[in-house]
Parts: sequence; C-alpha cells; structure tokens
Amino acid sequence: MFVVTNPSQLTAYLRSLRRARGLTQAALGARLGVTTARVSAIERNPGVLSTALLLQVLKALGARLALDTDVPGSPKTTRKRTPSMGEW
Repeated sequence: MFVVTNPSQLTAYLRSLRRARGLTQAALGARLGVTTARVSAIERNPGVLSTALLLQVLKALGARLALDTDVPGSPKTTRKRTPSMGEW
C-alpha cells in the first residue's frame, strides 16, 4: 500500500506505477482514450483531476483507491464500517 497525503506524492506514484507496468505514456493514453500529452499533464499535476478520471487512471494501471479513516489527529467516528463503505 502506498499512502498519499499530497498531490506531489500522487505524481510520483502514478509515474512509477505506469513504468512498473511497462507502459509508456502513449500506451496508457490508449487505454484511457486520451492523448500522450494528456497523460503527461495528469502525471505532472494529478491534483486537478476529477475523481472519476483518477479512478479510471488507477484502474488502467491495475491499482485502486482505498480511504483510511483511522488517521492520527482526525475526528473519531462511532459508525461501524459496512460493506457498502468498503474499499473501491
């Protein structure tokens, strides 16, 4: 698992994950239906992506998004985790 707390970490993660999968920016763009320039822009500044596009990129890279609600300093909740609130 890779923990991301800011967009610059996401930049490094997306690029390294693409490379680890043996994909060029052009190949990833073909999977997503976008241009190589768009993939480059996504890798440079993923903080401006819509959630839907981020999820598409992660899926194309064979990754998933998981939200951690047990973060130090965050408000505690008493609601129990249910399957509908699980990982994506």
